[in-house]
Amino acid sequence: MWGRNVYDSIAKFLQFQLTVNVVAVIVAFTGACITQDSPLKAVQMLWVNLIMDTLASLALATEPPTEALLLRRPYGRDHPLVSGTMLRNILGHAVYQLLVIFTLLF
Repeated sequence: MWGRNVYDSIAKFLQFQLTVNVVAVIVAFTGACITQDSPLKAVQMLWVNLIMDTLASLALATEPPTEALLLRRPYGRDHPLVSGTMLRNILGHAVYQLLVIFTLLF
C-alpha cells in the first residue's frame, strides 16, 4: 500500500513539475525572442522553482495511503512513469497557463 502511494505521489509531483517547467521555459524563451528581454529573470526563475518545489514536495509527503490503492492492479517494471494521460494533462494545462500568461504579458 505504501509503495503504491509513493509511486502515485511521485507521478503527481512529476506531472506538476513538468507543467510548471514547460510553461516557464516557453515564457522565458518566447518573451526573450519577442521583446528582446526575458519576462522572467534568472533570480525570478529560481524563486518560481523554489516555491513550486516546496509546495509540491509538501503535497507529496502529506497524502496518506488508502485501502483503495490495493484494489487496482500493480504496475509492471516497464510501465512508463509519464503515461499518455499525464502527457495530455501536462500539455493541456501548459497551453491554458500560456494563454493566461501571454494575455497578461502582451
